[in-house]
Amino acid sequence: MTPSVASTSSATPSSTDPIGSHASGITEPHDAPGASPVLVGDHPALDLINTIAPIDGQMVDFLQSDDDVLRWLIQTGYAAPDESFPFKPDALRDAAHSLRDTLRTLIDARKAAAAPSPSLDVRALNAFLSRGHYQIQLTPKPDGLQIAHRYERRSAEQVLMPIAAAAADLIVNGNFDLVRKCEDRECTLCFYDRTKSHRRRWCSMATCGNRNKVANFRRRQSERRADHPTSPDDRQETERKT
Repeated sequence: MTPSVASTSSATPSSTDPIGSHASGITEPHDAPGASPVLVGDHPALDLINTIAPIDGQMVDFLQSDDDVLRWLIQTGYAAPDESFPFKPDALRDAAHSLRDTLRTLIDARKAAAAPSPSLDVRALNAFLSRGHYQIQLTPKPDGLQIAHRYERRSAEQVLMPIAAAAADLIVNGNFDLVRKCEDRECTLCFYDRTKSHRRRWCSMATCGNRNKVANFRRRQSERRADHPTSPDDRQETERKT
């Protein structure tokens, strides 16, 4: 089960719309057994924010348990398929929720600013980052060597540290004109537009994009019929030909 919205019409979001905000008329996040998040953010910080998303008109939190977080980490490549963590119950879930809330607030504030201002309140993210420990190593890659950060994984926060570090890099170096919210008026998913034209509008063309394309086509057809009504004889002729 993947996120989908009930609306069939689009409205371009305002540039001040909060990233990952709840759509109008949608309830607080709840559980949805069998549902799974989609990775459309093109950045790990945005994918984490997108783990709260609308399904059939209700907001769903995909990270309801430690197991949910672990599955998401495996899905995003931040944990091995056979990996597990001996933390206290709910530790991984609570750490993921804390980081997600921190990133949503900070990314909203950064998007509202013209540049990464020194006045940007980064205390919450810095507090999370302070719990991380890593080593820098040179590791091989197909065409040479690369610098790799080997993070310790002794706590739930440390498991999530690569995502927090990627978020810090986004805040400083990201082009926030390209950090966008899906243009479907009921969708809350956000993404980093990495297309060559930088004209991406939808979280996914297969869902919101296609649905709005069909809705707009039907709207135009309805408007044409209203402007050029056909006679009963014309309708019968059309039906006969089809």
